[in-house]
Amino acid sequence: MKTISAADLEKQYQSEKLAIVDVRERHEFQAGHIPNAGNLPLSELETGYKKLDPDYKYYVICQGGARSATACQFLAMQGFDVTNVSGGMNAWSGEIE
Repeated sequence: MKTISAADLEKQYQSEKLAIVDVRERHEFQAGHIPNAGNLPLSELETGYKKLDPDYKYYVICQGGARSATACQFLAMQGFDVTNVSGGMNAWSGEIE
């Protein structure tokens, strides 16, 4: 599984438009998330992934990295290009909304 640190993602995020999927539950997402990230809770991933565009490269984040790793495994099996954000939001020091 491909991974990227939250710090490296933050650097890339500042210079590129990235497709970020936050797999935390809705109340966690609403409490603070990376601007422009989409919310697709892990609990809804099995059916919700069909809303994702298979032509995009997705960076998948959660609070600490475990749920996003699970999501990445599932999405990779569906043919998506995904990268897990290690450390998750706990390691993100950039802007949140």
